[in-house]
Amino acid sequence: MATGELNPNHYQAQRAAKVVQHYLNTRYGSPYRLLGLHRVHSGNAEDVEDSGRKYQLEISVQEIISNTTEKCSAEVLFPRGGQQRSPQVQASCEEHLKINTTAQEEALYQQYKMNQSLLSAQNLPDSYGHIDPDMKPFWHLCIVASSFIMLNESSENTLYNMAQVANITQLATENDQLKFDCHVLLHEMVSQEIIHWKLLFTWSPPEGVKVQQMEQLPHCHHCEKPPNTN
Repeated sequence: MATGELNPNHYQAQRAAKVVQHYLNTRYGSPYRLLGLHRVHSGNAEDVEDSGRKYQLEISVQEIISNTTEKCSAEVLFPRGGQQRSPQVQASCEEHLKINTTAQEEALYQQYKMNQSLLSAQNLPDSYGHIDPDMKPFWHLCIVASSFIMLNESSENTLYNMAQVANITQLATENDQLKFDCHVLLHEMVSQEIIHWKLLFTWSPPEGVKVQQMEQLPHCHHCEKPPNTN
């Protein structure tokens, strides 16, 4: 791995910047707010004695639904050691991304809080890449929840995207959170492996997404490959 100034388009800078995307989604993502990496402007890497490897990045983050961009300075530390530990991330643009409850979010929350029948959906997107408009907020919610996995599992040698929601089921709850059981397919771009995970998470407009459980499922040899959503 190179140290010093990095080519912004090179895999080292891109992989570290993707970790920032996952981090920001875990903190600020919602059914109507999804953050993506727009561009890496510059990057620098250094070995930090006894700690790991630190990346300093200047990036642009895109709010995908509203199609707005925000410049951001970020620092990513990949811990050293044999055991997989999640990267440590700091980002300068967090003040601009704080959760701001919208009328859309509140309406969605109230609709599914009061529904007599609990939500259940499969294959988001389907084999043609289509998602029903009513299901898009839940596709976004699953991406946000999956960002907790992708952040936790990321290293300098990985590059994760969420490929598909195999199924999502709303669960009954007695508190103010909506609760979901979800089976997601993650695409690890370096190995080209499709990895199945089971997630249990909650969401409400003031609290955001909170992941309660995440479990990697055994490799599925007979499963159909999800549509390309990169």
